Amino acid sequence: MKGKNILLMILKIVLITLVAVPVATGIINLGMILLSHKYVYTEFDKVPSRTAVLVLGSQIRGRRLSPVLQDRVEAGISLMNSNKGKKLLLSGDHGHKYYDEVNAMRLYVLANSPDIQEEDIFMDHAGFSTWDSMYRARDVFEVEDLIIVTQKFHINRAVCVARSLGLDAVGYGVDQERFSGKSLQSWRTREYFARVKAFFSIVFKPKPRYLGEKIPILGDGRATWI
Repeated sequence: MKGKNILLMILKIVLITLVAVPVATGIINLGMILLSHKYVYTEFDKVPSRTAVLVLGSQIRGRRLSPVLQDRVEAGISLMNSNKGKKLLLSGDHGHKYYDEVNAMRLYVLANSPDIQEEDIFMDHAGFSTWDSMYRARDVFEVEDLIIVTQKFHINRAVCVARSLGLDAVGYGVDQERFSGKSLQSWRTREYFARVKAFFSIVFKPKPRYLGEKIPILGDGRATWI
């Protein structure tokens, strides 16, 4: 009889968990979207001006930007050329000698936008995650206000993370309709769980993998060129 009671208790715990986990993750996702909604822009002309334009990294092949990253960098260039930002901060993964998102991004900017001054281009070589990029923007580059550039599926999380760190952040959600439905569905599914992970980062505020010396965003970006 005692064993049967224990079995019933375990079954109840399992059933409660099966119901509670989807509800909790759903609430986290909905809350993140609702809280960031008023700071997210999808129409270029309506994006307000900020000091920095932060472009978040994505995959590359050698020096070639993936279509996702190319769209982000081109949006960042357009924002700079429209005087919506004073400084361009390119944040991505440069954790290995032969994988370098930020220099690939910088070279693309230089090749495609001669109007952006070299000293206005900053590189964050340790933007290994959205959380790290925002934390380092605040603590390393001393950014106070910024426009975050990434695709629509990602922008709400990025803005929530930035604002949880005290940054006056708005987001420009880059159009993603040219990508296939299969790709978009995969990204949205991954993003669902990434928002849950971001929620715990917001609560516990872990330090990024690397910090380092301060490089003020109002200085000369060429100090970050490696």
